[in-house]
Amino acid sequence: MTLDRVVWSMLQEALAVYRDSPRATAWLRSHVERYTEPVRIAVAGRSRIGKSTVVNALVGDEFTPQNSFVWYRGGTEQRAHVFHGPGRPHEVSIGRRGSRNHVETGQFDRSDRIVVDWPARTLRDVVLIDTPSEATPEQVLGDADALLYLMRHVQDEDLKFLQSANDHPIARTAAVHTVAVLARADEIGAGRIDALSSAKQIARRYRRDPAVQPLCQNVVSVAGLLAVAAKTLREDEFAALRVLSSLGREELEDHLLSADRFAGEQFPVTMEPAVRQALLERFGIFGVRLITALIRQGFDSQVKLTGQLVQRSGLGELRDSIAVHFVERREILKARSALLALDVLFRMEPRHNARKLMADLERVVASAHDFRELRLVAALQSGRTKLPAELQTEALRLVGAEGVAPLARLGFEYEADVRELREALLDALVRWQAQAADVHATHAHRKAAQVVVRTCEGLLQQFS
Repeated sequence: MTLDRVVWSMLQEALAVYRDSPRATAWLRSHVERYTEPVRIAVAGRSRIGKSTVVNALVGDEFTPQNSFVWYRGGTEQRAHVFHGPGRPHEVSIGRRGSRNHVETGQFDRSDRIVVDWPARTLRDVVLIDTPSEATPEQVLGDADALLYLMRHVQDEDLKFLQSANDHPIARTAAVHTVAVLARADEIGAGRIDALSSAKQIARRYRRDPAVQPLCQNVVSVAGLLAVAAKTLREDEFAALRVLSSLGREELEDHLLSADRFAGEQFPVTMEPAVRQALLERFGIFGVRLITALIRQGFDSQVKLTGQLVQRSGLGELRDSIAVHFVERREILKARSALLALDVLFRMEPRHNARKLMADLERVVASAHDFRELRLVAALQSGRTKLPAELQTEALRLVGAEGVAPLARLGFEYEADVRELREALLDALVRWQAQAADVHATHAHRKAAQVVVRTCEGLLQQFS
């Protein structure tokens, strides 16, 4: 039986054991409902790091920041509800403030949370939770299955937050729910034109950092303003940027030395200062510099330009990381959240007739192969565990780094039949059994091979 089904059965059994406790029953039912939802991803980080900007880029629309927890989830209509206290949620309107959507919270300015239903393709598979800067790790992770943690550089305060996110016996065993994001990547190196390349190199270095590796599955870099521009660029903005690109590079660069100079009266092309100021607020000096350079290079249509911005801003890599580590592992992350909830319940309301469930929980956490796969993906991608290049590529694919479907794990690019899948699996199993038994290999090498062997055995059972 798969991990998610085992944990689902444990939730149902716990409901029966605690049926006479209203508080425990409400707690368990909330997690039963949560089990069938899309994966919940909290976006957290220190003040002014750009959490709302990254959320806007992922949603594909701009919203004004709120001093509250704001949940963005998929919906057929644009609606918003404010949760304030124990009563029913209050529906509120969504208006516009300039170019941004704004939730009109009115008298509920200090709400527990705001839930926005929004028809966005991204929100079909995830619920994004924008968190206030003063929120504690417990508050951030209480309702989330996964975490995007934003930072500029890894500092002690960031490490403490990430350590707190794993400060639980089950969380330490299944530390598989965090992607770190180097936000505001365009500010690396004082906003030089090669800032985004430098930020990606720094992110790769952090993936191998012994202080960071155990705390997250991946580290990516994102230029938030560029990412939002890629999804929300308007025709009038594009037209203004094309006008700016008609200037010579050195001439435009001379006016980009400061915001005041760029928005000042002495400007070599006819363009209202208010328009230039608006471009700076939307894209920043770096964004204006990069976008005009891209237009000169031939990305001179809105479609071509936005495609480049998705790639260069890091938004594409962030989306891919969310897909691989969170969306495709939804069942595992939901099971992890439920196991944490059951552990909290057993500690808060210990009962003699719950002892079997407590033993089941310990056994599941200790033996869950799904958690081992995720830990191996992170170890191989970060360089913490090293295999020869050809073996590393195959190991990552087999344990699900490129997708968890059998075809993806086995590297088939067409719909192979069961016979072909079995033959490929048997070949892989024999090859990795030999690696696991190789006395000349390092301990980490053999341990990684054992995880791959177990994966192959589990896949073979599906086709037996």
